[in-house]
Amino acid sequence: MSWTNKGSGNQGPWGPRPSGGGNHSGGGPRRPGGSGGGGPTPPDFGEFLRRGQESFGSMFGGPGGNRTFVLVGIGLALLWMGSGIYRVNADELGVVLRFGQYNRTTEPGLHYHLPYPVESVSKPSVSSINTVEIGASAGQLGQQIYRRASVSEAGMSPLQESQMLTGDSNIVEVNFEVQWRINAAEPEKFLFNVRDAAATVKPVAESAMREVIGQMKLEDILTTEQGSIAQRTHDIIQQVLNAYDAGIEVVSVNLSKPDVPDEVIDAFQDVKKAQQDRETTVNVAQRYRNEILPKAQGDASRMEQEALAYKNQVVNRAQGETSRFLAVYEQFRAAEDVTRKRIYLETMEEIMRGMQKVIVEPGASGSGVVPYLPLRELAPAAGKYKP
Repeated sequence: MSWTNKGSGNQGPWGPRPSGGGNHSGGGPRRPGGSGGGGPTPPDFGEFLRRGQESFGSMFGGPGGNRTFVLVGIGLALLWMGSGIYRVNADELGVVLRFGQYNRTTEPGLHYHLPYPVESVSKPSVSSINTVEIGASAGQLGQQIYRRASVSEAGMSPLQESQMLTGDSNIVEVNFEVQWRINAAEPEKFLFNVRDAAATVKPVAESAMREVIGQMKLEDILTTEQGSIAQRTHDIIQQVLNAYDAGIEVVSVNLSKPDVPDEVIDAFQDVKKAQQDRETTVNVAQRYRNEILPKAQGDASRMEQEALAYKNQVVNRAQGETSRFLAVYEQFRAAEDVTRKRIYLETMEEIMRGMQKVIVEPGASGSGVVPYLPLRELAPAAGKYKP
């Protein structure tokens, strides 16, 4: 690009030249080929920079504006660098993201991260306890919104939300709450993997409770197994949330007293009455059994002892008779005639014991005695003997 002098020969591209014709009267260097004559003249870049600085400095109040500009720039840079200082409270953890990706976790206290947009920090509270209620007692706004959505989709009322089917095909109403907090060991999972914590914990808790209730009997649910139900539900919820990488720690599961729904309370009372009648009948039968069984056992023991005694008596008598017979037999073999006569006499003695007897000597007939046998007098009673 060529510069030409138009009009006066003292006119240049940056305004009028200094007085003195072709001589440069200022303190700056002399332009090459400078003369008082007109003609093409190259631009003066030094003059251009000087005039630019003066124009920019005038925006900050005079010739010292360039220094102010530098100070303002340094101040802004310090403010930008200082924006990376942050504080984590005692109940929080700092999760630092670098370009939106998890980088590190910081403990409570003062820390520093690279200024935005290089790094940013989230500070979730890991000690605060959150509560999700399932059943007719749930009243939080977030829970109500979620419940209205689930009711509109499934066609259930809030009361039916707590009604569950037991393992013995009964219906029970279980209202409970789940207390949870952010897992301090992995808060980044909670920030990245969970969009709505309440909407995540609630269906998991309800599903876990239905699984536990569906494996138990109504009588156990209403009486002795409530602690076991809470613990088993807690374990299932935690297991499912861990599988989701939700970064949520389940603190506790609290049950209100389970009960049967109002719609079936009359039928349930009839069932309870029938169960009580059954228990009464069983108790009466048990009491009768307790009365009869010891007596029967005593009679059986007595009969067994009598049988054993009779057995021993018979065996001992048989053994004694056998021993006596063997002894007689030995004597018979030693003296057969004597033993035979002895047996005859003992047998006749036993047969004729207690009978009236008249002994007539064989020699009495030779002395003139007439043998006479008074059979009638020998009869034990009159009228019983017939000749």
